[in-house]
Amino acid sequence: MNYVKADDVLPEELVYEIQKYVQGRTLYIPKPKAAYKKWGACSGARAYINERNCLIKADFSNGETIEKLTNKYYLSEDTIKKIIYSR
Repeated sequence: MNYVKADDVLPEELVYEIQKYVQGRTLYIPKPKAAYKKWGACSGARAYINERNCLIKADFSNGETIEKLTNKYYLSEDTIKKIIYSR
């Protein structure tokens, strides 16, 4: 985490107001909730998993057995079942 001096980025009046509550301590200001991204959104992992799950569902619809899918995708039987039977 990179620290930024409040004096460098905030107006002087705001710094004085914050100092009424917090003086000489580290203060974390989180992002707004709207700025958060879901897990894997930036790295592409989420897209990869969604695509893989679609392929698993398609293979199952085309007659592949759960046992064959566990070997093909290197996942447990329970995980394959969760993917297949999820909406």
